[in-house]
Amino acid sequence: MSELRRDPIGGRWVIIETSHPDKPTDFDYEEGRFRSGTCPFCYGNEAMTPPEIDSFRELATSKNSPGWKVRVVPNKFPVLQVEGDLDRRGIGIYDLSNGIGAHEILIETPYHAKDIPDLSNNEVESFISMYCRRALDLVKDKRFKYIMIFKNYGPAAGASLEHPHTQVIALPMVPKNVMEEIKGAHNYFEYRERCLFCDIIRQELQEKERVVLENAYFLAFCPFVSRFPFEVWIIPKKHSSYFCHIPSEDIPFLASILKDLVTRVKKIFPGVSYNYIIHSSPINGDGSTEGYHWHIEFMPKLTRVAGFEWGSGFYVVPTPPELAAKYLREASA
Repeated sequence: MSELRRDPIGGRWVIIETSHPDKPTDFDYEEGRFRSGTCPFCYGNEAMTPPEIDSFRELATSKNSPGWKVRVVPNKFPVLQVEGDLDRRGIGIYDLSNGIGAHEILIETPYHAKDIPDLSNNEVESFISMYCRRALDLVKDKRFKYIMIFKNYGPAAGASLEHPHTQVIALPMVPKNVMEEIKGAHNYFEYRERCLFCDIIRQELQEKERVVLENAYFLAFCPFVSRFPFEVWIIPKKHSSYFCHIPSEDIPFLASILKDLVTRVKKIFPGVSYNYIIHSSPINGDGSTEGYHWHIEFMPKLTRVAGFEWGSGFYVVPTPPELAAKYLREASA
């Protein structure tokens, strides 16, 4: 018989298949294949992108030229525009505003075909450091209430270009999914005067059943209420609400655990597409951050969300997180 599990953060229910769980070889997932052509993110093609916003580059090299290690440019087709006023208004019962925000592309490496497992630890540290740098810069714009940093890798995960990159979007309001997490964390804090995420960390470290990796500062585990098979969260062991406030000395440990995790996932599922999203507290005073704890949610694209999931809000997970964590622990990085 399957199990129904309730997420203590947002209250969502999921269905976990425990009687006949899928093994890694049971997943018929779509391997990443892109159309060939000139890549605007590649080294030497800097003129093909909008003008550079920021970069880590070699000394004596100039913007919009070779010599960069990590490069940030505006999205050529942004979902939101920096210029203009928000102009919140209503039409009868409907609320709307202008599409104000920021939409940036963070090109993680000059190498077109290198995913995270192919990069050195220092290279992974560099693009994570740029995540923080861009978030800290965007926070200065008081119109923005939330900074979303996410990576789509592979066509099945929504990536339109193969070259490894991350998107950074600044929003003028807090997304509903994040508000649900914040509300759940705040309610737990009000009731128990403790951080829910810190309690999750303590329980996962005590039980060990769903832990995939850990180091001095970070824990990687498959959530008890996973929404997707082989979903993994990376979370700092020390309580912190804002991703962009991560101490510089912690970044090598985050880079190491992220690289190790992606390497293990891709060893079990070669060519798999994946998404990861950094969940952090709202900025500029929008919403209570008491009891909220930033984390990264990593999701390989092994199944499709279909009618039942869309209609019910339930997710069906064919491999229990306890078993997924075991497979990942046993996969050599």
